[in-house]
Amino acid sequence: MTVRRGTFDRESGFTITELIVSTAIMLVVTGAIFSLVNPAQGSGQAQPEVADVQQRMRVGNETLFKEIVMAGAGTYQGPVRGSLNNFFAPVLPRRTGFTSPDSYTTFRTDAITLVYVPNTYSQTSISSDMPNVSAELKVTPQSNCPQGEQLCGFSEGMGVLIFDSNGNFDAFTITQVQDNAGHLQHRGQDLSVPYDIGASITQVVSNTYWLDRTTHQLKQYDGYTTDVPLVDNVVDLRFAYFGDVNPPTAPRPLIGTANCIFDASGNNLLPTLTADEGSLTALSGAMLTDGPWCGGGTNRYDSVPGSGGSGPYGRIAMMPCLKTSSWMPFTSTIRLYVP
Repeated sequence: MTVRRGTFDRESGFTITELIVSTAIMLVVTGAIFSLVNPAQGSGQAQPEVADVQQRMRVGNETLFKEIVMAGAGTYQGPVRGSLNNFFAPVLPRRTGFTSPDSYTTFRTDAITLVYVPNTYSQTSISSDMPNVSAELKVTPQSNCPQGEQLCGFSEGMGVLIFDSNGNFDAFTITQVQDNAGHLQHRGQDLSVPYDIGASITQVVSNTYWLDRTTHQLKQYDGYTTDVPLVDNVVDLRFAYFGDVNPPTAPRPLIGTANCIFDASGNNLLPTLTADEGSLTALSGAMLTDGPWCGGGTNRYDSVPGSGGSGPYGRIAMMPCLKTSSWMPFTSTIRLYVP
């Protein structure tokens, strides 16, 4: 009896060796695909951070732009009218105010103080002399003062500026109003100089923008007790100053009286500078801290001609450079010319 043995088709299955090889190939291909996908996932996760950094930059730029444009806006009602540049320096390269002010000889590239008069009816003059050590202000009623309100609309918590035609100024916050007594009581610090009857007094906005290098924040200081962070993760902040080459022509004292710009005979004491930025000249820290000094007390400022920043007059150009995020640096520079 003969038995025929059947034959098996070699292609009906896979050997163990073939399965191992094919699995290894599949793993290699899959790993390559995931290596390509993973960077895309990382980029997708980083996009919200990028957007956040750009938004912080935008907020900082817009805030600085608006405030610098407004700097120097002066009174437009009452006995004295015109830009604050005609009376004192509304832009200072340092921190000023009640809390931790810088010395008047300080020049900082990461801090700037901006002063301007907002839209307000509270613009008048003082009705009695103000000595250096004084806690009260008496004001003169004016036709522009709000009807039915005592003391020309000045109220508690309002920022107030007093200045004269000799280049002196002081800013303070009203802490109490006494209508029946006819005076204002400010926060109590001494004035930089005594003020005579007729010195101007108005509501004011005075802010210092500065870089806190400990917390890496751009902060806004209101000149009294409040520091508010505006932008986080700020690596650097720098301000550059440029001024008019011609010496200022105001304030001009009466003949026989001298100030930081004119002698008693009416001659201008300041030189004409050389232009190196178009029609302007770059103002270094040394130029803004070597005198002669205008103003009085801790509110003194350099009389550099046309600086507008540490000297009070002429055109000013500023270049605030804001850089955010140490791991993803974004740098923004805006250049402003303020008449």
